[in-house]
Amino acid sequence: MKRDQWGNRTVFVLAAIGSAAGLGNAWRFPYVVFKNGGGAYLIPYFVALITAGIPLIIMEFGLGQKQQQGAPGSLGKIRKKFEFFGWWPVISAFVIVSYYAGIMGWAWNYIADAFTGAWIGADAQNYFYNEVLQLSSGPGELGGFSYPILVGVIVTWILIYFILRKGTESVGKVVWFTVLSPIILLLVLIIRSVTLPGALAGINYYLQPDFSKLLNFQVWIDAYSQVFFTLSLGMGIMIAYASYMPEDSDVTNNALITVFANTGVSFMSGFAIFGTLGYMAQTQGVPIEEVATAGVGLAFVTYPNAINMLPGGPFVVGFFGIVFFLTLLTLGIDSAFSLVESNIAGFADKFAWGKQKITAVIIALLFVFGLVFSTKGGLYWLDIVDHYINSYGLIIGGILETIAVGWYYKPEKLRSYINPISEYKIGSWWNVMIKFVTPAILIYLLIRNFVADISVPYGNYSTSVQWIGGWGMIIAVALASYIISKSKSNNVLLEGGE
Repeated sequence: MKRDQWGNRTVFVLAAIGSAAGLGNAWRFPYVVFKNGGGAYLIPYFVALITAGIPLIIMEFGLGQKQQQGAPGSLGKIRKKFEFFGWWPVISAFVIVSYYAGIMGWAWNYIADAFTGAWIGADAQNYFYNEVLQLSSGPGELGGFSYPILVGVIVTWILIYFILRKGTESVGKVVWFTVLSPIILLLVLIIRSVTLPGALAGINYYLQPDFSKLLNFQVWIDAYSQVFFTLSLGMGIMIAYASYMPEDSDVTNNALITVFANTGVSFMSGFAIFGTLGYMAQTQGVPIEEVATAGVGLAFVTYPNAINMLPGGPFVVGFFGIVFFLTLLTLGIDSAFSLVESNIAGFADKFAWGKQKITAVIIALLFVFGLVFSTKGGLYWLDIVDHYINSYGLIIGGILETIAVGWYYKPEKLRSYINPISEYKIGSWWNVMIKFVTPAILIYLLIRNFVADISVPYGNYSTSVQWIGGWGMIIAVALASYIISKSKSNNVLLEGGE
């Protein structure tokens, strides 16, 4: 079966940028910046990019492009037993996108209700937790479905199916809109925010350097965590996307463009959000730190409250509400379908199934698996699964990749493939990063997360909940990866290793 290929290099780069620039750029990055020293945070952030983010994305692009396989096939061609290493990030991506669709379901509700005015002028906290989530008392009480979310999730999966069903052909058409439109929408939000009273105070709070923060080791850890997660590393995505490129395509430049475009989207989000929060703080007469929150609360409670305070009446509030949540949706949809594509590439390579068949099967499985996140107790399960898959699933995936390439395939061998076809030549420093520095950093992050969770159970959830949605889920990822890697392949290319 002839392998899919991107129509051109630009489409591939747009798809990679779309995967990297997701919801976390809008609601996590700005908060991490202001919490960790504002402009001073740029120092650990770019150190993390140089020592972990850039080396890893070059490695994943180069590996996928050279092997012309998804993550399981690419690592399995190094050594057959390393196919397990490739399934780990793919199954981790499966878990992530199962609840990612739920978050997009929330955004669909905000857009629909902006037209009806349901949350305009209302208390955003009450609207989010009681009207949209219909939140139960805890994870032990699923409470049936929150139908507004379920409808949004169904819409999301239908869209993802039609985006992916023709492979790179259909994705290549969509990314022009889903990657470029959030940039335009962010510019609209930035222009609105910087013209508000108090906006400059908010932006100054966001970026004002506090170099004393650099003495706090936690700031550096946050930088590495942010870089690793925001670039979609350790999920099999970039390996899969690169496998659809011709073998003589420039690797290094594509990687650098992806990295710095993703960083640009992150900083744009910060200007849009903190300019508006500055206005909100001035209007309420409180310090900005009292209105600046992290995570889903920033996107679905704090920012809607800020939008509700905009001058101009219900029409203006509704317009900017639609712009903001469309920004979230267009940022999120690329990341969502790239996570699915990681699975499609892996299973299509393994079992030689047709694109539309494997796409339909995987999306159906994801929909069923993710139904728990559409229940009234879904937010609790989303919270704990997200914590464990990010703290352990993705980091372990990155460690396994660097072990396979750094210690068995050898970085020099991959570098000798990358440099002749790339405009920018990577030096021997890259070998050191892949073999020693990057895996050491990831192992440290893994140990640190483990010690923290053993000392104080995450979120004060019960032991049974920790095991079902946390440790048990990680064990399930390992078992699924092992079982699939040991199953018989219909692709002769996967039956041996180099």
